[in-house]
Amino acid sequence: MEENKEKEPMSLEKAFASLENSINQLEAEDISLEESFKIYEEGMKLVKYCNQKIDEVEQKILVINEKGDLDEF
Repeated sequence: MEENKEKEPMSLEKAFASLENSINQLEAEDISLEESFKIYEEGMKLVKYCNQKIDEVEQKILVINEKGDLDEF
């Protein structure tokens, strides 16, 4: 998973774009088995990262709801 030079975390949008790119690479007919395993492994890291980011957002929304500042999800 790539991060920029300042070590800021990858945005969720960029992670999803990277996942889409990985899927396109895996669908290519001329990909080797070794390369497909590397792309798959990187893709699974991206999926985990995306899940963590989504969970963080959900937790923030729940905290806001508990304070009464936001009524809808």
